[in-house]
Amino acid sequence: MDTSLGRGASVLSGRKYRLELTTEQAGQCQEFADICRSVWNTGLEQRREYRRRGAWMDYVPQAAELAAAKHDHPWLKAAPSHALQQTLRDLDRACREHGTFRVRWRSKARWAPSFRFPAGTLIAVERMGRKWGRVKLPKLGWVRFRWSRPLGGEIRSATVSRKAGRWFVSFLVEDGAVTPERHAAPGTVVGIDRGVRTAAVTSDGDFYDRPFITAGEATRYRRLQQRHSRSAPGSANRAKIVTAMNAIMTRVADRRGDFCARTAARIVKRNALVVLEDLRIRGMTASAAGTPTEPGRRVAQKRGLNRAILDKGWHRLELALTGAARYTGTTVVKVDPAYTSQRCSACGFMSEGNRESQAVFRCKNPGCGHLEHADVNAAKNLRNAAGHVVSACGDLGIGRSAKQEPVSRATGRKPHGESSSFEARRKSIRRLAS
Repeated sequence: MDTSLGRGASVLSGRKYRLELTTEQAGQCQEFADICRSVWNTGLEQRREYRRRGAWMDYVPQAAELAAAKHDHPWLKAAPSHALQQTLRDLDRACREHGTFRVRWRSKARWAPSFRFPAGTLIAVERMGRKWGRVKLPKLGWVRFRWSRPLGGEIRSATVSRKAGRWFVSFLVEDGAVTPERHAAPGTVVGIDRGVRTAAVTSDGDFYDRPFITAGEATRYRRLQQRHSRSAPGSANRAKIVTAMNAIMTRVADRRGDFCARTAARIVKRNALVVLEDLRIRGMTASAAGTPTEPGRRVAQKRGLNRAILDKGWHRLELALTGAARYTGTTVVKVDPAYTSQRCSACGFMSEGNRESQAVFRCKNPGCGHLEHADVNAAKNLRNAAGHVVSACGDLGIGRSAKQEPVSRATGRKPHGESSSFEARRKSIRRLAS
């Protein structure tokens, strides 16, 4: 699966700043977000009702009905019209991409308040000094923000959001950069193995990892969780505890985002082709609790694995690589990860016994004996499989395991050593990277 952008395309990038709102402006932002949330939920319910009756509803009739609803519900007029229309556009896109019944409601308790101004021509930005700037937003007027970095381009849109009790504005700018037609180092290829012990290991032998939460923060967060479980639902004390927990997790998420951005920038700068595992992270981190009639097994162990996967930021690293690749002309490819941890990257011999431990890979082929770090070996296998959606099973039949190794029709045995398509995958690297 190729996730690269078209060559020669202009690049749009984001710039996020912390807002300094007055009490009145903070109240307005919260009101705008609540109205947008109500429009989203109402529009989603309408779409679901139409689908139940076998009919279809899209953005155009819903936008017309929204304009008419303002006469019967004056509170809708408090929010900017462009923000409400953009909410319906976002809903329309979500329903088309994921399906009407798979789009989620925006809960008041769980949804982070946000709204977007899609018209960049209605947004004005001025710099007030070395540390401060201000932006003029529809119905909000001039709002101060912390000038932490230059805009660096023409504003296309602005999104106001709240996170851990603070309000932020994110500008989508066209910075004038264009995706190169060719990478500066054509022919360079790297495979990346993502893990729970080390966040990312490359086929070049580079290990990328760092802790995202300190020991003190982990202790404080655990104590806050205990206090949260003992507090009364809906109480002011519980709200204060949630705010404190969100503040810690916000710092952790910011460190994770910084790590992913820095790692992605280094990798795409050096390589014309980046190969990742095609992982279904949402399914891998699903709960194993089961149902009341069929309780799950090893729930605590699975919960720990889920936390480890989510803590390493696998999906965020993938997004960072895709975004950074736009500036270097790097191609990002995802391939099937099946058997990459069991196959020898030197000779292609595949066996469960090859991986002796979490970190040690030793090929059991008598004629090879290749010894290497297990994650580096897996990353090399990903690099060798570049450009192919590798399937170890071919066309899967009903009831056949997706992890099952293919069986030779001639001998009835599972093949050992290098598969017939393994060398073809090696040769395809040159075509993709050039």
